[in-house]
Amino acid sequence: MSFKVIFDKTKAFIMKEMTVGEFKTNFSDVIEKVKLGEEIAVTYGKKKQVVGYFLPEMPVSKPTRKLGVLEGKASFYFPFGQK
Repeated sequence: MSFKVIFDKTKAFIMKEMTVGEFKTNFSDVIEKVKLGEEIAVTYGKKKQVVGYFLPEMPVSKPTRKLGVLEGKASFYFPFGQK
């Protein structure tokens, strides 16, 4: 297993790298490490090209919808059922 420094726009962080063989051999350990928050890149071939990343699940927050955006800007009419 080796380490790779990844540079983001705002920060740099270290990601573990492992070959497909290492990944297969240590699958249960890798899953436990990912559950604890580690990020792992899986490499393949002589050039050790990255073929996938294993990252912990990130919570997704949906933006709140603003109701009544068209209030006062539109009108509707129901011609049926009125007396």
